Amino acid sequence: MSEHQQSIEVSKANSPIKNKVGSIFVPVRDIGRSRSWYCRVLGLNEADCEILSGHLCPLPMEGTGIILDTMPKWGGDEPGGAPSIETPAFMLLTDNLQGSFDYMKELGAELVTEIEHGHWFVVKDPDGNKLMICGE
Repeated sequence: MSEHQQSIEVSKANSPIKNKVGSIFVPVRDIGRSRSWYCRVLGLNEADCEILSGHLCPLPMEGTGIILDTMPKWGGDEPGGAPSIETPAFMLLTDNLQGSFDYMKELGAELVTEIEHGHWFVVKDPDGNKLMICGE
């Protein structure tokens, strides 16, 4: 075993941090408007997406969670709010890529790309966050 491999093994054994993502935070400016948009995109009922403490909205997801947040501690109270995600930080999955692309067009989402390589496309949410939609 190389010295590098040994150090990785030691790190795994000693780290109290799990190899697991809990939730992804998405910075938004208007929590109510964003909740409505994400619920339409994900086919969720708004009543199941409670706004907490006036600035957080955990979305009921399969797997890793998404939390919409006005980010009051991270620039959300500044003019213009917290910075948007300029590079897709996660992807949402679909079994119907063309249908998903057409659906996002119908919703009036800003399309950043067309369907690329037959596998994915990128849109912007109402706050300018770039989201990737990928076929499974």
